[in-house]
Amino acid sequence: MSPTAPVAQATGLRIALRDGTPLLADASLTLRPGRIDAITGPSGAGKTTLLRALAGALPPEAAVTAGSVTVLGQQVLTLAPEQLRRMRREHLAHLGQDPGSGLNPRMRVDQLIRERAVDRSRSALHDLLAQVRLPRDEQLERRRPGALSGGQQRRVALARALAGRPRILLLDEPTAGLDPALRDEIADLLRDLADRHGLAVALASHDPEFVDRCADRTTELRPAAVVGPPPAGPRQDGGGRAPSNRTSGTRGPGADGPGGRALSASGLSASGLGARGLGARGLSAEVGAGRGRRPVLAGLDLDLGPGSCTGMVGPSGSGKTTLIRVLAGLHPASAGTLALDGAALAGHHRGRTRDQRRRIQLVPQNALGALNPARTVGATLTRPLRLHFGTPRAGCAVRVAELLAAVGLPAEFAGRYPHELSGGQRQRVSIARALAAEPEVLLCDEVTSALDAVTAAGIMALLSALRDERGLALALISHDLPLVAEHADTVLTLDPLEPLEPLEAREVLRPA
Repeated sequence: MSPTAPVAQATGLRIALRDGTPLLADASLTLRPGRIDAITGPSGAGKTTLLRALAGALPPEAAVTAGSVTVLGQQVLTLAPEQLRRMRREHLAHLGQDPGSGLNPRMRVDQLIRERAVDRSRSALHDLLAQVRLPRDEQLERRRPGALSGGQQRRVALARALAGRPRILLLDEPTAGLDPALRDEIADLLRDLADRHGLAVALASHDPEFVDRCADRTTELRPAAVVGPPPAGPRQDGGGRAPSNRTSGTRGPGADGPGGRALSASGLSASGLGARGLGARGLSAEVGAGRGRRPVLAGLDLDLGPGSCTGMVGPSGSGKTTLIRVLAGLHPASAGTLALDGAALAGHHRGRTRDQRRRIQLVPQNALGALNPARTVGATLTRPLRLHFGTPRAGCAVRVAELLAAVGLPAEFAGRYPHELSGGQRQRVSIARALAAEPEVLLCDEVTSALDAVTAAGIMALLSALRDERGLALALISHDLPLVAEHADTVLTLDPLEPLEPLEAREVLRPA
């Protein structure tokens, strides 16, 4: 094969679910050695589906309805399982949007990388860690995925992929959850791999700065079908939505009739909270186990008051995700106390009342890992309605449709499973599930990183409306500093083992 000949090619590719729902429409892409091809487009346009097709890994229930896909001269979607495994093992690496979910949780970092490595020497391991900007640290090498931040998991997965010295590298949102400096370093790394080693790279991204920095060519996909308007801020009943026959009132099952509580702000309820929010005093936490155990938070004081938005920024591994998992009762604190509305709050979620769990909701960074693959979207959203409000089954369908509309998804998505959604669509379902519980405190971990700019703006408009209408307290982890500066009242900057000092939001973008 010529060194400049295409190594992979999709031509006129159309992919749909068995019920006819289109996932990808008329996509064409050619990958060549030494070139980086970026795939862009709004959430739901089929970027993830195109990458999966090139990897020979279409979602269940999906099929090619037109066009073809060839990889290294072979029709990849018709290869026998053993041939496909050999191609992936020797020539092709694919990192999905949630690469941490593909890491064996029982294996250490060094084992994960060496498992795929052509050269298993210690020096080669250190070279790979350095390439993905991870420190040469014996403690890090011995950690398991659960002791790594989301950004660290992403870089370990990339090192694991590079260890096999593939000819083709497929990356889905490779910089989601990474700070701008690390994003630029990953862009430069990919550029170097393509230039020096002739690696053919295809990446899907919503980040225009990342694409501009490293890509040679850009292919923009458009949605195969319109999936509804992006979410907007609060609308009046005269603005195209029928007035609700429910009224806000006392919390609890059946308080607003058979459908639950009243919805506004594109489908979510308005009510006065009269609450004092969530607070933490002297909070410390550690991650890892045994010799790999290390502190990430020390002596943190934090108040999430009604109607406030607190941004949380800092480099990967600084403890941002650990902090909100402690607040949600999903990670143990090593010291400190928590309070909700001035009353002591148990550190573990099992020690909290059902109502306390309802009032504090988490939207995690890994939407795929957080959604039950055996449940449809409708079943996922119905569960909190039944659990917390006793909403009759007859009223759940209407409420589910309202929740989907609130996050910019059509009602028919209630019948889909998580694997039938794009990464951005899964993120919106994850947000809708949290909002279904009518929380008073919403903890958001990189909730816009997998969304296109229009959808991200719509989600933030929705959350801002809920802050105004319901007094929702919002904690927002993000590496998007302009977004934090625009929406947060105060910003908590986390650095490993450094003092934690809140700043006014306007200071975030102030030049040093």
